[in-house]
Amino acid sequence: MLFSMLWASASVATKFGVLSVEPLVLANIRFFIASVLLLGAAYLVRPDASYRLPQGVEWRQLALFAFLNTTLYLGLFVFSMKFAAAGLGSLATCTNPLMIILLSAWWIGRKPSKQELLGVLLGMTGVGIATYPLLEGSTTSLTGIVLLSLSMLAISAASVYYATVRWQLPTMLINGWQIALGGLLLLPFTLTMSDFSQSHWDARFWWSVLWLSIPVSVVSLLCWFYLLQADTVRASMWLFLCPLFGFFFAWWLLDEPITGYTLAGTVLVVGGLTLARPGKSTLSTGRK
Repeated sequence: MLFSMLWASASVATKFGVLSVEPLVLANIRFFIASVLLLGAAYLVRPDASYRLPQGVEWRQLALFAFLNTTLYLGLFVFSMKFAAAGLGSLATCTNPLMIILLSAWWIGRKPSKQELLGVLLGMTGVGIATYPLLEGSTTSLTGIVLLSLSMLAISAASVYYATVRWQLPTMLINGWQIALGGLLLLPFTLTMSDFSQSHWDARFWWSVLWLSIPVSVVSLLCWFYLLQADTVRASMWLFLCPLFGFFFAWWLLDEPITGYTLAGTVLVVGGLTLARPGKSTLSTGRK
């Protein structure tokens, strides 16, 4: 529940942030702050033998994970918020379970159960119903939908890849290094594509970037990795709760409408989550 609430808040916080600075500038500063906090806490507060620097193949594993999970996913997501409603940004996370199920079946041979497939289809139907009025309005464009879709594909691939690696590092270090490396990989795009003359380092920017750095990038991602350790597909089902919080935050802070479509879609989304979650975990990650 904590993960879903914090993850959903990222869309609204990003909408505020991109009013002050270019999207990629917001993303890179967010990654810098979050990685410094995570790695600093890991190496200073927990200085035992397991909290060490990555070695050999671990750097390649972290770099690939960072590219998918941070550079591509968050870079595209932040950029999409200039062209899409915040509520739709939260809704987009509900496409992850379907993508993860398909990628898991192809990549690691994880056969989905009938209940999982039915739950995902029910949830996706709810997403479609709730999205309809947003697409009719002027708050979302085709560009925003394409960028959101690509970002969801990237994080779905990252989640499946995470489950295939036999991680030897603690979760806090994995998260800290993947954010740091993801930010470094994004930096050339930020420097070449952003107009720094339009940046306003005001209170709105700092509140946005600090919220995205600490509650979202640190706390919610640690919750996410904890869920992934149990089961990649079942963890993704919790993304179905993000629209409940996302629509509420968008209505409360951005005056985006909550309609009958929103409520009907939310009921189906929660029903899909409930249907897809029963039973024991059938896929654990490779992390020890």
